[in-house]
Amino acid sequence: MVNQIFVNLPVKDLKRSVAFFTKLGFSFNPQFTDENATCMIIGENMYAMLLVEKFFKTFTPKEIANARVNTESIVSLALGDRDEVDSLVNCALDAGAKLANPPMEMDGMYGLSFFDLDDHLWEVFYMDLSKIQPV
Repeated sequence: MVNQIFVNLPVKDLKRSVAFFTKLGFSFNPQFTDENATCMIIGENMYAMLLVEKFFKTFTPKEIANARVNTESIVSLALGDRDEVDSLVNCALDAGAKLANPPMEMDGMYGLSFFDLDDHLWEVFYMDLSKIQPV
C-alpha cells in the first residue's frame, strides 16, 4: 500500500510560489528544499513538490503542459467544513490566485476552485458523507 504521495508541479518562480503558498498557511520541509525545488507539506504524508521548470524537465521526456492553455491535472484538497473551504480560497485570491469556477454545491458536497500563480488548478471542497447517497 502507498504510504505517502508527492505531487510534482512545475513553477516559474520558486520564491514567488513559496510566498504564495505560505500565505495560504502551508509549510515546507527544508530537508527537500534548495534553489530548484521545495517540498510543500499539505497534510500527513501528503506533499507537493514545487519544481523550477528547468529542473522539472529533467524528470520527463515530454514537454511541460502550458497550464494557461491546458489542464495537466486538478489538485483536490478535502477540508473539514464549508468555512474552511471559503477561508482557504479567499486567502488564495487575496494572495493573487484567480477563481477558476463558480462554487460547486451538490448532494452533500461544497467546493470552490482556483488557479495558483502558475495556473495549476486547485479544487478545495468539503464533503458531508452523511448526505451523500451511494451510487
